[in-house]
Amino acid sequence: MTSILSKKFPTLALESPFKGVLHVILNRPEQLNAINPQMWTDLRECFDTIRMDGDVNSVVLSANGKLFCSGLDLRVSQVNKDDPEKDIARNAYYKRYHILDLQNAVSSIEKCEKPVICAINSACIGAGVDIVTACDIRYCSSDTFFSVKEVDIGMAADVGTLQRLPKVVGNDSWVRELAFTARRAYADEALQFGLVSKILKNKEETVNAAIKLASDIAEKSPVAVVSSKHILNYSRDHTVQEGLEYCATWNTLMHNTVDIKEAIGGFLQKRKPTFSKL
Repeated sequence: MTSILSKKFPTLALESPFKGVLHVILNRPEQLNAINPQMWTDLRECFDTIRMDGDVNSVVLSANGKLFCSGLDLRVSQVNKDDPEKDIARNAYYKRYHILDLQNAVSSIEKCEKPVICAINSACIGAGVDIVTACDIRYCSSDTFFSVKEVDIGMAADVGTLQRLPKVVGNDSWVRELAFTARRAYADEALQFGLVSKILKNKEETVNAAIKLASDIAEKSPVAVVSSKHILNYSRDHTVQEGLEYCATWNTLMHNTVDIKEAIGGFLQKRKPTFSKL
């Protein structure tokens, strides 16, 4: 099992502000955290590693620099770049797998069963929206705006926004308005429609609030926390009855943990329970 803190990523910075909490930071500030091919690779490898790192109970995702993410780095993007030696069908075959690879990079955040709290500041554009909608909880600073920008570069968003945003906010009309126009949705509007759950005064307060929440989560039973995320994700994509039946099967196994005894003992004895790492 690899410790995530032993790894280095060219486009990400890592730190552990509290026991059980990992802070992942988008780290291309000079490029306004535009996402290049290396960042897609780093995100996938980072969150795949976190998933299997028992020392990590919760994650904060933020960004270095003056804004969260300016979207796809169009200077190095493979969008609309075909091999002139191949016909349309052959180019399309490989392009499909390229898109699927980018989708998997974003989905790694969702599939990582450690809760991910996103601290967003200033601008969250295009691929940035893909990333934040794959997170579990979103806080933002008061100067933040969101833009589903892909329509302005002649394409539909294809890395997760159109699939996840409707489920995050539960308002199809609003999602379509943003997707069709690429207009900016500012912090107050994002809170109104449920894209974020809290607005803070500035970037520093946003990151600190996210870390505080992550530290609170990290003190809970890791078995209970990862189980809750796993079941929430499954239930979102299935019927209520399917979710109930799956939960029953999952908990048949997960109830076999010493964490239940420790949590109940702590409650009855009026003490703070302690849990071993996952």
